[in-house]
Amino acid sequence: MAAAAEDFGLPDLVIANAGVSAGTSGEDLRDVEHLRRLLEVNVTGVAVTLAAFAPAMRKAGRGTLACIASVAGFRGLAGNGAYSASKAAAITWMESLRTEMRGSGVSVVCICPGYIDTPMTRVNRFRMPFLLPADEAARRIARAIDRKPRVAVVPWQMAMVAVALRVMPGWLYDRLAAHAPRKPRSSPS
Repeated sequence: MAAAAEDFGLPDLVIANAGVSAGTSGEDLRDVEHLRRLLEVNVTGVAVTLAAFAPAMRKAGRGTLACIASVAGFRGLAGNGAYSASKAAAITWMESLRTEMRGSGVSVVCICPGYIDTPMTRVNRFRMPFLLPADEAARRIARAIDRKPRVAVVPWQMAMVAVALRVMPGWLYDRLAAHAPRKPRSSPS
């Protein structure tokens, strides 16, 4: 990072967009390896990327550190526990980083997209509400980062779903989520 900053200057924006997924089952010991890989990429990848720039941004008193997490991090999704756990950890990591950077002049933004049409979602065999083409999702995410909210859900319709899921009582969520369609089990992608 130091060499890059010397050659090109300190960036105004760093986006950590680490993301792999795999369908998993919490009752299959073999899927613990998927969990390890997803945590390594989706959480540690974010942390390493942003930590490489945070000190220089703090010193300069400016810049934005952003992370692409997921609405899947708001509640545990059956058949997708490793991904949900990794994105929940990324959301919490960003919250901690935001509190650490408070008052430094550096903005910390966590973007939680819903479904985006990518190879990662194309394996899903279920209806994906509010599915966005990748180019449209990128435009909306860029606009959200420009606003510098602490957390933003893209698209806004998925924010309504996310709020409903977060406030839903656990017993009701468990009952509904137990019957939800699941991501096919596979290698992390």
